[in-house]
Amino acid sequence: MERRTFDTPDEKRMFEGNGFAELVTIAGRPVSRGTFEPGWRWTTNLGPIAGTPSCQTSHLGYVLSGRMRIMTDAGQTLEFGPGDLLAVEPGHDAEVIGDEACVMVDFGEIGDYAKRG
Repeated sequence: MERRTFDTPDEKRMFEGNGFAELVTIAGRPVSRGTFEPGWRWTTNLGPIAGTPSCQTSHLGYVLSGRMRIMTDAGQTLEFGPGDLLAVEPGHDAEVIGDEACVMVDFGEIGDYAKRG
C-alpha cells in the first residue's frame, strides 16, 4: 500500500511560460498534475522543450478545473472541462480556453513530459 500527494511532488517541470507540471511516482508510475495557465498552447509553451511539431505523449487524464481544447494531427478537435476524463493518443496540439487555468491530473505515459534535456 502506498500514499502520495501533490503537496510534496518528486519534481516540478516548468513550461516555456504559462504553467508547470508536478510529478509524483506511485506504484512505480509517474502521475502528473499540470497547471496550464491562460494563454498556454502546446506549440508555444512545450513544443520548444519537446523539439517536435506536435505532442507525442499519450495522455489519460481528468480535468479538475478550467477548459482545454485538443486538436489531433488527424483533424479531430474536442474541448474538455471540469469533471471530464480524456484519452489522447500522440500527435496533437492543445490550448487553454478562457481566462481560468486548466488543471489536469494525467495518468498517461508522461514520464518525459516537459522534461528538459
